[in-house]
Amino acid sequence: MHTSLRAVVMVFFHLCVLIPTFFQIGMAATLTVTVKDKDGKLVADAVVYLEGKAAISKRHPASLEIAQKDKKFLPLVSVAQVGSSISFPNRDEVQHQVYSFSPVKRFELKLYAGTPSNPIIFDKAGTVALGCNIHDSMLAYILIVDTPLFGKTDAQGKFVFKDITEGEYTVKTWHFQLPNELATKPQQVDIKNTMELTLALPFKAKEWSVPKSENPYY
Repeated sequence: MHTSLRAVVMVFFHLCVLIPTFFQIGMAATLTVTVKDKDGKLVADAVVYLEGKAAISKRHPASLEIAQKDKKFLPLVSVAQVGSSISFPNRDEVQHQVYSFSPVKRFELKLYAGTPSNPIIFDKAGTVALGCNIHDSMLAYILIVDTPLFGKTDAQGKFVFKDITEGEYTVKTWHFQLPNELATKPQQVDIKNTMELTLALPFKAKEWSVPKSENPYY
């Protein structure tokens, strides 16, 4: 009887040790990132992404859409993982000719209306600038990243990473107005539980608006 009681106590002891460890391993963290410019102004459309061992295990290519409406690209800024495909539907009554001369992805969609039959696949990481050969005022930007953990800040300069594995990550930030020579330095962060991080970009953010075409006929 004494031996049996001691065995029960030992089992109970091991359960008390192992159960908390089990739940810690399964715990997911939340990271809220706020991006500001050098004057402390909240920055929208900044891309924030995480790199690390927990981020490189899987790829999740997606299908995205960058539309043309009112002679603008919508959205202005997009972010996607390597291997993702993007379609470029034209929702204007005039034709467009979308192109990119960026080394990451060079392509040209000849003058068209409607939606091209084949999307463009982006198979390299880096920045892609878009334009229209017919309407010079039309611009848009794509950042292709090699991680499934990424996002774009909202009007309040925030993006929330939810349900990410706890651990050490490299946090990187990009903004289409940020000159290459002022590129931000990556930050090392040990993410646990619920955390908040504020990042300051070394430039003054400007309000962005697409100029209207001077010719109303095309």
